[in-house]
Amino acid sequence: MSGLLTLGARAMFANQAALQTVGQNIANANTPGYSRQSVVMTTSAGQFTGAGFFGKGVDIETVQRSHNAFLTKEAATSKSTASADATRAEQLSRMEKVFLPGTDGLGYAASQFLNAMVDVTSRPSDPAARQVALGRATELATRFSSAGQQLTDLQSGVVSDLRAGVTVVNQLAQQIATVNDQISRTQGTGHTPNDLLDQRDRLVTQLGEYVAVTTLPADDGSMGVFIGGGQRLVLGNQASTLQVTTDAYDATRARLALDEGGRIRALDESVLTGGSMTALLSFQNNDLQDARNLLGQLAAAIGTRVNDQNALGLDQSNPPGAGAQIFNVAAPRALAAATNLRNPDGSFASGVQATIVDAGQLQAASYKLTSSAPGAYELTRLPDGQPRSVNDGDVIDGFRISFTPAAPSPGESFLIEPVGGAAVEMRRVLDSPNGLAAASPLTAATSVSNAGTLTVDSVYAVKQSFSAGVAPMTLTFGAADPANPTALPYTLTLADGTALSGTWKAGQPIGNQPELGIDLGFELRTNGVPREGDSVTIDPTRYTNTNNGNAKAFLNIQADAFVGRQLLPDGTLTVGTTINDAYAAAMSEVGARVQSATYLSGVSTSVAVDAEASRAGQSGVNLDEEAARLMQFQQSYQAAAKILQTAQSLFDELMRIAQR
Repeated sequence: MSGLLTLGARAMFANQAALQTVGQNIANANTPGYSRQSVVMTTSAGQFTGAGFFGKGVDIETVQRSHNAFLTKEAATSKSTASADATRAEQLSRMEKVFLPGTDGLGYAASQFLNAMVDVTSRPSDPAARQVALGRATELATRFSSAGQQLTDLQSGVVSDLRAGVTVVNQLAQQIATVNDQISRTQGTGHTPNDLLDQRDRLVTQLGEYVAVTTLPADDGSMGVFIGGGQRLVLGNQASTLQVTTDAYDATRARLALDEGGRIRALDESVLTGGSMTALLSFQNNDLQDARNLLGQLAAAIGTRVNDQNALGLDQSNPPGAGAQIFNVAAPRALAAATNLRNPDGSFASGVQATIVDAGQLQAASYKLTSSAPGAYELTRLPDGQPRSVNDGDVIDGFRISFTPAAPSPGESFLIEPVGGAAVEMRRVLDSPNGLAAASPLTAATSVSNAGTLTVDSVYAVKQSFSAGVAPMTLTFGAADPANPTALPYTLTLADGTALSGTWKAGQPIGNQPELGIDLGFELRTNGVPREGDSVTIDPTRYTNTNNGNAKAFLNIQADAFVGRQLLPDGTLTVGTTINDAYAAAMSEVGARVQSATYLSGVSTSVAVDAEASRAGQSGVNLDEEAARLMQFQQSYQAAAKILQTAQSLFDELMRIAQR
């Protein structure tokens, strides 16, 4: 009788436990990270009798969770990658709004400014035309500075997001350490704390959305969590602290560091392979810096080109003088590493300065200068340039390097940004309309006795080396060569009597032909065809109010491919790009990155969804399945209760028999 009661009681308890577990599964069907649990039952050892072994019912061995470590790790890793790709795509989409197309773009503003010089060319003495040109210059500078400020705001947003992310990461790390401690305390019970294990896996997955992690289980049931290629974040019940520190060169940029018991260890971006914080660092150090350089290259090239041309003309001051600067062009920045040697007063013992020599050769890049030995210096174009040896005073990519107050010592380094701040610091600095130098320093006129159809189209200075002392000059054409009738020899007689000879061809400017030995720094352009004996006189300009020579030179800037030229090893200069083409290329570069990042984000998100679905298929709760199990164990419980009821009836009958 007791055996039957024991069988019924054990069966009821086992089915009650199974029902409770099914209820737990149903209650947590929608809980993120929950793993389905099930009761593991085993048959109790039978009792030997003379008639054989009789069963003693069922035992509950444990409650186990349905868990696949591989699928859980894959789901967490793919989610970390998806978070990184989505963050970068979001940041790039914001940056793309800086490079506006059409009439809102920088290229259009530059064209409007140069087109405004057409009216100045037609009416060089008209104050209204000059004021309109200055207004267009203001609009151009404002658009550049606004775009640069938007990039600065994006940088501030990156730092803010990193700080917020670090706070969350530190909280998650501490929670993992706490759960590790709780799990290790249950190690001696022989059973696994399923809910705690689910909680830890969920915390690790959430942590991976901010920074990629690797995990290593320990013998005591705890789990070590590592970031950055093996840097300890959580070990046992101890959690390190992640920090946001300033960049070694630029205090406005951020980097991540790990505080391991008071020891600060900087984390290299290259070893952080996933998570939103890694994407923010990559965006800051690559995409955002490239955008600054693209805008800065264009701003520095346009500003310097316009300023130089204005300086080659004559303004309307009394007496006339060289045109003043129209735009402010920011000087290149040379940022010392925080680890460089310092003087007792805190200033750096050595220094590097960069000055613009040829803005047309400036590249959309940053540079790192390092010193490996006394007198040995290497300059590397970032992010993928080859290092090259440089010395004090060398000119690289349109800027000159100088060491002041002292040359860098071995182990010191500097970050050089020739154009990084050019956009945000661009502004119009010319206030007076009279400062627009529309007049050329030279005035050319054809002789009334000329027999040909030659007329003067324009004459203006093109080089800073130009000197008005070469005028007055006389240009005289000779007899054509019968073998080449389209080319006429000419003689250019300078003020000091020096005679220079050349050959005229249609469309060929005169006065700036270094290959022929004529390097006077000005260009005379003509229309029509001269004849033998025709002459042109070139004199210093006396009446600037009616001269528009230099204003015509401004009109050539828009079609001039002067942006981004490169000096080849053989000494030749490559052809650059025009203003509009350079801006279009910058827009295309940013747009291509946005498109690529958006595509990668979509792919990685799809992979993460599939990985989570695989994990959930293995570990998740299926309500239909649980409902079937609920009915199954309910019936088993009722059957076990029937066993007890039968045993009770037998016991009662036995007691009645015994009472007779």
